[in-house]
Amino acid sequence: MLDGVGPRLRALRKQRGLTLSGLGETTGISLSTLSRLESGRRKPTLELLLPLARAYDVPLDDLVGAPPAGDPRVRMRPFTRHGTTYIPLTRHLGGLQAYKHILPGRDGDTPPEQRVHEGYEWLYVLSGRLRMRLGEHDFVLGPGEAAEFDTRTPHSWCSAGPETVEFLSIFGAQGERMHVRARPSRR
Repeated sequence: MLDGVGPRLRALRKQRGLTLSGLGETTGISLSTLSRLESGRRKPTLELLLPLARAYDVPLDDLVGAPPAGDPRVRMRPFTRHGTTYIPLTRHLGGLQAYKHILPGRDGDTPPEQRVHEGYEWLYVLSGRLRMRLGEHDFVLGPGEAAEFDTRTPHSWCSAGPETVEFLSIFGAQGERMHVRARPSRR
């Protein structure tokens, strides 16, 4: 990638109608250094490329010929299990996994059976009311509320009523804990 920097620098300078000496005055880079950069006899460094990018008013990526950034959006396919739609928000297996869950509303008061497994989970309710059983405790979480727990504790969740519930979860199979700070610490 760096082999093409010299020709790009020369083409930019000529396109802008600049001389090496004029460019040297603008950037503070010596005439000989600029000449060697353009001819490929001098390896480009960040210290040299930054003032050149400023002088030419171009992004540094343009000078080095960096490939365009890919699409950063995660486009995983949703799947449904036991009536719940899961939308994966991370691509890689292993490590922390993030999901958006969409639980249908329900009638009745019988919660799903609790289960246990290795790991640690954090969840955040986006809309609706989520009924969460954690061990002997029974909670109802509303929009904006979060919970985190060790998944070796028996747990289950369902909609707390007839409306659909949407929530985010982050799960670490190896027991990685999320770090959530409710307010800034006092110093």
